Amino acid sequence: MKHSVLLDTSFFVRLLNDEDRLHNNAKGYFRYFLENEIVLKVSTISIAEYCVRGEIDELPLRNIQIIPFNLDQAQKTGEFAKVIFEENKLNKERLEPRAIIPNDSKLFAQADLDKTITHFVTSDSRSKNTFQALKKRLNPKFGIIDITNPFNETFGILDLQ
Repeated sequence: MKHSVLLDTSFFVRLLNDEDRLHNNAKGYFRYFLENEIVLKVSTISIAEYCVRGEIDELPLRNIQIIPFNLDQAQKTGEFAKVIFEENKLNKERLEPRAIIPNDSKLFAQADLDKTITHFVTSDSRSKNTFQALKKRLNPKFGIIDITNPFNETFGILDLQ
């Protein structure tokens, strides 16, 4: 079974803006994943986030599998969000009359339930902090790839170019 990665909104923001300081890193990861036949996935949640300031036709969707948010993932999201809220010491008043679930919780639930996803790819420091809070009490089956580090450093590849 091939493994895959779930790409965060921040990844696309960097990839599609050649003036962004992390553009070359995002481009390097994108190329590395494609060349190494690592399946690229994006959640409909990340697409919605991207479309707040961008257009869907800007996304390189022909190279990426789109995964919808489903009922099993919604249930896992509740479990993840509860832990994250508790770790971040959010008081009950902030969660009433209903909790607003951060998108990271939803994306992490998708990554955790998809048997092929090994990593969540992001440059978002808030996502990385949320993941660390989650890891204190649960053992998600995926890791984080932080694109603030170039792909060759992450994967231990000599950059001979």
